[in-house]
Amino acid sequence: MSDATLPLLFRAMHLPTIAREYPSALERAEEENWGYARLLTHLFEAEAHDRLQRKITRQLKNATLPAAKSLESLDEKKLPAKIRRQLPTLLEADFVKRGDNLLCFGLAGRGKTHFVAALAREWIRRHQLPVLFVAAFRLVNQLLMAKRDLRLPQAIARLQRFDAVIIDDIGYVQQSRQEMEVLFHFLAERYEKKSVVITSNLVFSQWDQIFKDPMTTMAAVDRLVHHATILEFTGESHRAQSAKARNRS
Repeated sequence: MSDATLPLLFRAMHLPTIAREYPSALERAEEENWGYARLLTHLFEAEAHDRLQRKITRQLKNATLPAAKSLESLDEKKLPAKIRRQLPTLLEADFVKRGDNLLCFGLAGRGKTHFVAALAREWIRRHQLPVLFVAAFRLVNQLLMAKRDLRLPQAIARLQRFDAVIIDDIGYVQQSRQEMEVLFHFLAERYEKKSVVITSNLVFSQWDQIFKDPMTTMAAVDRLVHHATILEFTGESHRAQSAKARNRS
């Protein structure tokens, strides 16, 4: 077997990093008198690292997260004290692994979207959890089109591949009966199986504006809160604070 054969075999076995690194690693091993075990460890550690990075990159792309909303750009000082205390626990994502929910309430501009997007980005980076971020109106439209095409079960099955689905701004969705039904069906399918993360400007007592029907509203709320952490985003609008700071400068 020639030296040129091994990289071809590595690629055939779906080991592209080892195929790329093998020549330089072999040269280094000969210069530094590595044993076989050290050479193999070096190559497979490089392959594992690159494979992990490719997975994270793919998951971040599939998550469709808002580009500018990360933990690094999150101003934690603007968060309510209780939420700041809970942040480290939420970053561990144990509740996502259990299939529990996270419900974030507050008026517009209080940082709900930035907070959940930052969490989701870290769940991917730290734990490689598949996550989807989607605006409520877009999710409802997708489900409605799937129902029209008689493919609603398949659409919901695809969404079940995500450990957490973040539904942003659910309070802005004013549902028709058909829209209400597909959203409720989605929530019911995820109940006690997969996590739902919701941001809303409406508290539960106002959710009859979303679902219209009182019984459906009660059933949806019951499923969401059964295994849930509830966060309340209070205080002044972050956008208003930023505007005031700009005016003072």
